[in-house]
Amino acid sequence: MKVNTDNIAETFDYVNALQKKYSYSKIFAKIPQNNAKPFLDNGFTEEAKIPGFYNTKQNALFLCKYYNSDRKKQSAQIKNKIDSILKTAKSKPIVKKTELSEQFNIKKLDASNAEDLALLYAKVFASYPFPIDNPDYIKQTMQENFYYFGIFANTKLVAASSAEMDTDNANVEMTDFATHPDFRGRNFAIALLDKMEKEMERKNFKTFFTIARALSFGMNITFAKMGYEYTGTLINNTNISGQIESMNVWFKSSI
Repeated sequence: MKVNTDNIAETFDYVNALQKKYSYSKIFAKIPQNNAKPFLDNGFTEEAKIPGFYNTKQNALFLCKYYNSDRKKQSAQIKNKIDSILKTAKSKPIVKKTELSEQFNIKKLDASNAEDLALLYAKVFASYPFPIDNPDYIKQTMQENFYYFGIFANTKLVAASSAEMDTDNANVEMTDFATHPDFRGRNFAIALLDKMEKEMERKNFKTFFTIARALSFGMNITFAKMGYEYTGTLINNTNISGQIESMNVWFKSSI
């Protein structure tokens, strides 16, 4: 996820050793383009990239290597559905203005919201790459490099998202979107993304990105409507909502 560029070769050897020890079927690496050679020379291929990811000066490559041929297979049905979602998303006009109805309000969350936030994530996701259904984990990330935002119906938290900030490289991941099943269909994700973008711009972040579920019409359309550019699909990449799913990479520059 973040590599020490002073020691790329050793990092590669360590990752390779882990794969052999645990028989991983796929290794994923997010690497500065200028430092990707050891991986590319050893069978890794590019699935996506983000221009200007490192302080607007260098691209990030999303590289992978499959150690089991079944891991990289996609059925024609899944591939066609992903293609259809992308085509639909890219056809949507850019949103000019976002607003919530008066019965809802949006705000940055703090530790007092961690319990409700964890309950919301547990309600929405059968599984997730990180323990976001654990209030202690949420509190820890709040103290580190995450801002969480939520939408409330009166005092009830009904939707949320987070911004994972990389201050060293001026990029931020827009992630962890969730809406309670009883409150879907109200464009909460767009409202949350707009709120996060404005906050991140004030904090001088230059590159926004997300890794969205490739089979989610809602999330891919949300980022397309907000002016993000699609740059690739990570095949069978992430354990989310109870299964391994492919993920789409989207980015946007605030410059």
